[in-house]
Amino acid sequence: MSGNHGSDTVDLLKLDRQVCFALSVAARNVVALYRPLLEPMGLTHPQYLVMLALWEREPRSVTALASALALDPGTLSPLLKRLEAAGLLTRRRVPGDERTLAITLTDEGRALRVAAERIPPAVVERLGMPLADLERLHGVLTTVIAATRRDLGPGE
Repeated sequence: MSGNHGSDTVDLLKLDRQVCFALSVAARNVVALYRPLLEPMGLTHPQYLVMLALWEREPRSVTALASALALDPGTLSPLLKRLEAAGLLTRRRVPGDERTLAITLTDEGRALRVAAERIPPAVVERLGMPLADLERLHGVLTTVIAATRRDLGPGE
């Protein structure tokens, strides 16, 4: 049987019609745009996301940080260990609550924020898309994230 379908029939399984494919390729390509911008800072993209969350608010518990990043704490832990080894943050037990690790930026981690401020405009420039289109895309993706969280439930 050939892969051709009648011209009046929509093939629901065509690869280029799949939202999951478009999201996957777009995410991979956008992250690739970040790589040369982050390398001089000594950060990978996942580490950059951790730093963004901590520049926004610190200290944070591992649980709160994992929730903010939509990551499993087990996935977050190696990222935190590498960032601590690089001297950008500290992981300390909370006095009186030995099960909770508080994540705090070091002075070096806070100072890195200045260099990071050039990244968003550089990515926008590299994409070559109008800012309004990127803001619309962000809104749609935020809606998709909320819809998937409703369906999957917390932690998935």
